[in-house]
Amino acid sequence: MNILFVVTRPEDWPLQVPGVTIVPARAYLTEPAWSDIRPARVFNLCKSYRYQSVGYYVSLLAAARGHRPLPGPTAIQDLRSQRVVRLVSAELDDLVRRSLAPLQSDQFVLSVYFGRNVASRYDRLAGQLFQLFEAPLLRAEFERRDGDWQIRSARPIAASDVPTAHHEFLVESAAAYFSGGIRRYRRRSSARFDLAILHDPDDPEPPSDTRALQQFVRAGESLGIASRLITREDAGRLAEFDALFIRETTAVNHHTYRIARRAEAEGLVVIDDPDSILRCTNKVYLAELLQRHGVAAPRTLIVHRDNTHDIIPTLGLPVVLKQPDSAFSRGVVRVETEAELDATLATLFEQSDLVVAQEYLPTDFDWRVGVLDRRPLYVCRYFMARRHWQIIRRDDQGRRHEGQSQTLSIAEAPPQVVRTAVRAAGLIGDGLYGVDLKQIGRRCFVIEVNDNPSIDSGAEDSVLRGALYREIMGLFANRIAARKQGPGGQ
Repeated sequence: MNILFVVTRPEDWPLQVPGVTIVPARAYLTEPAWSDIRPARVFNLCKSYRYQSVGYYVSLLAAARGHRPLPGPTAIQDLRSQRVVRLVSAELDDLVRRSLAPLQSDQFVLSVYFGRNVASRYDRLAGQLFQLFEAPLLRAEFERRDGDWQIRSARPIAASDVPTAHHEFLVESAAAYFSGGIRRYRRRSSARFDLAILHDPDDPEPPSDTRALQQFVRAGESLGIASRLITREDAGRLAEFDALFIRETTAVNHHTYRIARRAEAEGLVVIDDPDSILRCTNKVYLAELLQRHGVAAPRTLIVHRDNTHDIIPTLGLPVVLKQPDSAFSRGVVRVETEAELDATLATLFEQSDLVVAQEYLPTDFDWRVGVLDRRPLYVCRYFMARRHWQIIRRDDQGRRHEGQSQTLSIAEAPPQVVRTAVRAAGLIGDGLYGVDLKQIGRRCFVIEVNDNPSIDSGAEDSVLRGALYREIMGLFANRIAARKQGPGGQ
């Protein structure tokens, strides 16, 4: 097993750990030698995990490469939200109280090095926090309120934040971690049988229209599921439900991700689950994942400020540039000239350290295959908007203009389109996805995998009609039932 400590700069890690290779973050992200190495564990010790920073991309691409990053992308997002930190760690309340009861002060800071603390009496608490948040170096702050200890915050720390007196213990803890392992921490599951459907009634472009939402509710009723439409203001009610179905446009740096993460921590069955949101909403991750597994996609280049000169020789012009978390054609730009390329990149780099560049493949329409639980559910052709290269065109006033769509039965669609879509979606998970593809001759190219595909009445449901909604709600019913029969079920 190759063990990599990825750091912002090599001098950020002055310690020597046997069997460990120190890798600068920029090299890990951009040099093929590191993307191809197998097998590997990546310990992300960058100074910052800020969204779309270099440290963030280290964990994201390590996950796409199968390098088992620590912390993983989900853990990074958890640590960015102190609300999620408090929610996820709530199950440790008894352990926190027992561990900190002897203390006289009302404040306490616990440093966690690979699941251990320099004071052995805190090792169990340190180990549980490590299992929850998976940051190699973690600092948790606790406070006593009304006589009761609570976690106030948890955040990853850099090696430079570790006191010199702890260096020897840190090396010992890292070596101990590599030689063994810590038992996974299990979270409880709820025992109710209700479904929450998260939606935004004010969204002008929702993934499901009102009639489709009503169809979901009716389909759930026919299967014994009581479905309720909720909004972000109802997030505090999640514990009342057995499952969460997100029918609101998702993003990582957004309340939809936080609500999905909170629901998962509460033990709910969740679609879109947080991992799917994290993976699908970032085009850098998708590009790396598809390449690693040999799924055909347009020629793609992950662009940073130091390799912009490679775009034209590699991909030519015109070329498509994508903001990593682009959605619904926003943040996706086709550039025709070198000057336009430079100007667009400058704008995109203001938002993200990495940008996706892809070859331009003109077609009359895009395929969309809906995939549910690794099986094809529906197939659509989305035609390009009039006098535009995408299926959605926005005019100068921001108004949205769409091309026509046509829904086919699975049997009518080209088998290679369906097979490719199912394979691509399977790399993400077993939820509900919409896979966009282009077909040129007999070849299929995956453009993207969407975690929150559009399902509107009279469009995606025009072949299966009510059966489409029953298929989706049936998956919830099966997973809820399976969870009830598992540990803690009744």
